[in-house]
Amino acid sequence: MPFWGSKSTPTKAESDASSNDATDPKNDPVAAASQAAGTAWLAGHLHHLTEDQEQKLEEFKKLCEQNGYYTPERDGEKASHADATMLRFLRARKFDIDGAWGQFKDTEDWRRENAIESLYENIEVDAYEAARRMYPQWTGRRDRRGIPVYVFEIQHLNNKNMAAYKSTLSTETQQSSKVPERLLRLFALYENLLRFVMPLCSQLSRPNPETPITSSNNIVDVSGVGLKQFWDLKGHMQDASVLATAHYPETLDRIFIIGAPSFFPTVWGWIKRWFDPVTTSKIFILSAAEVKPTLTNFMDPSSIPKQYGGDLDWKWGDVPNLDEEARQVVGALEAPAAEGETKPSFIKGPVLFNDDTIEILGKVNGESRKSTLPAGTVAQQGESAAAPVEKAAAQETPDAAPEDEKVAAVQEDAAAALKSEAETATNTVAA
Repeated sequence: MPFWGSKSTPTKAESDASSNDATDPKNDPVAAASQAAGTAWLAGHLHHLTEDQEQKLEEFKKLCEQNGYYTPERDGEKASHADATMLRFLRARKFDIDGAWGQFKDTEDWRRENAIESLYENIEVDAYEAARRMYPQWTGRRDRRGIPVYVFEIQHLNNKNMAAYKSTLSTETQQSSKVPERLLRLFALYENLLRFVMPLCSQLSRPNPETPITSSNNIVDVSGVGLKQFWDLKGHMQDASVLATAHYPETLDRIFIIGAPSFFPTVWGWIKRWFDPVTTSKIFILSAAEVKPTLTNFMDPSSIPKQYGGDLDWKWGDVPNLDEEARQVVGALEAPAAEGETKPSFIKGPVLFNDDTIEILGKVNGESRKSTLPAGTVAQQGESAAAPVEKAAAQETPDAAPEDEKVAAVQEDAAAALKSEAETATNTVAA
């Protein structure tokens, strides 16, 4: 879900700009699609390492362990960081162990100083939703390789909306943080990518199931955005982009920019200086004629929103519209479509996906709603999303052990949270 990205390859002659819809400089989307269709893109990823890369991964983990930043798997306990996570830092530094260690240490220190995990787990649901409406949003779908697809419409990040957004900032984050709260909320959304979307997508079928999903694809729509708006957002975009690149490395697969106005090369000139060549090589600026064929090369039409030439009933501001396979895994987070709606609603706020369980996190009016659901529970037609959980609780045996009673209590709490979401969706439509 990277906030932004750009490209640093040499530009074409300025005289060619008008014939290319002001999309220079640009990468070759056809060549990129060809690479994505094979296995070349998996180089440096888990289970696709050379012997040298395998050795460097082990050396990197050992170095982090010696410095107290990594705990290996032992006695049935998982490692503090998955190999796929460690490899993101190694790939970002081209498998230079010292460079990866420096970035990993800086990131772990930054996460601790800003209480990033606590922020995600305890953020007010309304605050989380306010941030979600300002930044890239997951459509609920994936590309042909199983990588999640996000959409970001820049026009919504205007002065009016930014002012309204800032007015909602509260004390939910550490006051001592050097990072502006508006950006900390953005990183709560990155945590959703790392701790819910990626693990979920890694559980679903795809061409290379041996390799966890560790990145996202982004459709960035800049149509309707004037030069002044870009200029007003310049500082904010730079801060967000630089911090994301530093602390969420290698979470970007591709960015497709559409609707680029004639002055976009000027904006590009600002942006491309914020990133290294590897990051900047992952962006594709598409003319109107290139949008549908390019996106279709990377994604099935069912995963492309209708406004971009696909079949997906999803628009900016919508909650994720899950495909059937994902629904079978986390469908308990959905509620049936409200009256007059055609799509189910999705629970608001932060959630986690942990192989066979789903954790509902966040606070509502200062009260924690933390609860756990079993993965694979799916709402039936005509039921609320809480119904499967209520059924599970009702199946508790009369002579249940105390631990069973705790599980049932958690399930009841989860059911209440989901009921609240369903009622909210219905009341919104009624209003």
